[in-house]
Amino acid sequence: MKVTLAQISPKLNRSNLNDIILIIEKFKDNSDLIVFPELSLNGYMLQDKLYEDAWDIDDLDELKKLSFKIDIVVGVALRDKNNFRNAALYFSQGILLSKHYKVHLPNYGMFEEARYFEAGDVFESFTCSYGKVSMLVCEDLWHISAHEDLINENPDYIIALVASPARGFSDSGLEIEDKWVDIIKRVALKCSAKIIFVNRVGFEDGLGFWGGSCIVDKDSNIQYKLPHYEKIVKTFEI
Repeated sequence: MKVTLAQISPKLNRSNLNDIILIIEKFKDNSDLIVFPELSLNGYMLQDKLYEDAWDIDDLDELKKLSFKIDIVVGVALRDKNNFRNAALYFSQGILLSKHYKVHLPNYGMFEEARYFEAGDVFESFTCSYGKVSMLVCEDLWHISAHEDLINENPDYIIALVASPARGFSDSGLEIEDKWVDIIKRVALKCSAKIIFVNRVGFEDGLGFWGGSCIVDKDSNIQYKLPHYEKIVKTFEI
């Protein structure tokens, strides 16, 4: 199975769809699955722009068409009737195979997602051509209750879409990355699952996102890792 990690720097507008389509077109013939980060179709610091920039699922028909060639996972601010959702979408074989609404919306410090988004309430799995998959969005992975749900779901792959700002700099490195790596490794071991972790890069309103996207095997070994702060799209065989 060939997996492409799309560690990109989304803009704070709807032009991201065109950029994402171009990336998929480039990699679709040499990869089985491509994964983009949290809110990759919108940018992160949406705030009131959400009311004009959120997507309806019918706006994304081009991704459905492209998924005949390659499975696609994207993060999106999705309009859900009268609510907005921070969602992970999985397209395959011309359909929206699954969607996950972010359950744990951070609302502290620099984060105010709960002010704008409606939370999801379930962690579940689905079957694609490559096995059983569960998807999470960023903060979801920090909660023990989510780990317990994942253990019960028993997926082969856990896909984590992330927009993690860089914070906690020290002589030994980036403290937030150390915390993420510890969580990812523990979840991989608990669930005996491979984890595909895709974090964005770039800057928005003073926030800098650090990247470091990676693939971790079920024994908690980091198989592949992308560099910090660099916009890069790369394919790996797992």
